[in-house]
Amino acid sequence: MLIVSLIERLAIIATIAFLLTRFKFFRKLFDYHTQMSTKQRIVLTLIFGLFGIIGTYTGIIVNPFENTEDRWSRALNNEEAIANSRVLGVVVGGLLGGFRIGFGAGVIAGVHRFFLGGFTAVACGVATILAGLIAGLIGTKLRKQTLLSPWTALIVGTATETIQMIVILLVADPYSQAVILVKEIMVPMIVTNGIGSALFILIIRSVLKDDERTEANGAQKALQIAETTLDHLRGGLTFQSAEKVCELIYSKTASLAVSMTNKDTILAHVGMESNHHSSGSPIQTESTRQVIQSGHMLSIGKNEILCNHPNCSLGAAIIAPIKIKNRTVATLKIYVHNENLLTPSLIELVQGLTSMFGHQLELSELDQLQELAKEAEIRALQAQVNPHFLFNAMNTIVSLIRTNPDRARSLLISLANYIRQNVESSTAGLVTLKEEVELIKSYLLIEEARFGDRIQVKYSIDSNTLRYSIPPMAILTLVQNSFKHGLQKIKKDGLIQITIRYEQYYIHISVVDNGKGMNESRRSTLLSDKVESENGTGIGLYNLHQRLKKMIHRSEGLTIKSSDNGTEIYFFIPKDDEQGVKRTS
Repeated sequence: MLIVSLIERLAIIATIAFLLTRFKFFRKLFDYHTQMSTKQRIVLTLIFGLFGIIGTYTGIIVNPFENTEDRWSRALNNEEAIANSRVLGVVVGGLLGGFRIGFGAGVIAGVHRFFLGGFTAVACGVATILAGLIAGLIGTKLRKQTLLSPWTALIVGTATETIQMIVILLVADPYSQAVILVKEIMVPMIVTNGIGSALFILIIRSVLKDDERTEANGAQKALQIAETTLDHLRGGLTFQSAEKVCELIYSKTASLAVSMTNKDTILAHVGMESNHHSSGSPIQTESTRQVIQSGHMLSIGKNEILCNHPNCSLGAAIIAPIKIKNRTVATLKIYVHNENLLTPSLIELVQGLTSMFGHQLELSELDQLQELAKEAEIRALQAQVNPHFLFNAMNTIVSLIRTNPDRARSLLISLANYIRQNVESSTAGLVTLKEEVELIKSYLLIEEARFGDRIQVKYSIDSNTLRYSIPPMAILTLVQNSFKHGLQKIKKDGLIQITIRYEQYYIHISVVDNGKGMNESRRSTLLSDKVESENGTGIGLYNLHQRLKKMIHRSEGLTIKSSDNGTEIYFFIPKDDEQGVKRTS
């Protein structure tokens, strides 16, 4: 039967369509998210025009007078016509590519059909151009809305083939011969071309959906890996962080090895051949240097890996740039056995990972800059000697020069020591408790001389604790806070108690005064709101609270207890070295 023969030929067209969709360039032609270029239109016009020609040549020559069929098309005599799937390629081209592609493909296939001859040459040529025109107009409208439905293709394919039958009846000569031909081929051709158009679209849709799923899976896996590597890259790209990142990627992919480099050095290599692709060695491949310079990803084979080891199993690799603000700072390389394993899903994964890593490293740089800015601000504040304090100290010393010169000289030495220690501590990340206590004593000697008998200072310090380190001026800030807020209006019997003692696992550091205290509302918000200090270092309790939590492992920062009888502010530091606070020898 004719319909069976046409379905057999249709399978050839479908097979060609499927094979074409395996090529990346063909799939890219149907990117619905970008505007089609002139070059793409020309390529698609030629492809679908060629499909129309193939549909003609795979058709069946029909002679309605002799009731014969010839399996493969050739030049026709005046009594012959072709039952074919020519319209299929033209219709699909128009639906997928729009008016210009549909019309162009129709012209190519239609003109070719005209030159094959036969009594339907003109009718089939005109009908083919009309089919491309109609499908192209429909495709132009639908392309902007959604991915084309196979049902639409079925309807358009059926309709255009029906139109071809009508054109044959209207144009072909002799009319009686056209009627006999249409009766014989109409149903088989309408059915096969309608089904074939739908099948063609279904194949292309399936491939595009597969690409979307590949991209989605790659993005999902990239997000999962990026989430687990976030903590490692937070401190920047180092040998240690690169090693951790490569281990995570290697564990979640079917790769032979994973490697990361900076601009000139291999930072990590995890997996096969790590014995001779070792971290710390210079970059070996020219391809890696090319990626760093160009900022574009490369897929390379064994010859481009340029490994000098005779039995190296690394047969192919993807090398992708890691960028910060469009500046390539590193590369990620994933190795596989051969180039056939460089699949689209793996490429999508690598692209997603490098994009994520770039953003993570950019955030890391911002965090580091913020830390440096905060550190510079704190050190600048530490380096300040409050002008009120300095003015009051100098007045006190001047008043003692005549009445008690020895005391004045002692206070002047204490003031000099205080200023020197203040400046030195501004350049240190941590200071020992011994250095902090010396700074406090220099400060308090001056304050005690100024306030006289109004203020008394008591120390309760375990000498064994003095080798531990704390953020500079941490205790001094608490002492200055006591003078400014707790004892400012005390007329007599003011007391400051400074305690540094061992507890079971921690060192307890506290400053207690017997001043006026503070209300609960003030106490509860003091460590959550930034309040600048008008006297003292300018660091304030809030900043000190934050510094302690950041610089001391497992620290909860400051604790404030206050009542009408005074205020106690204290904090803890761990006793053992492994808890995160440095111990000095």
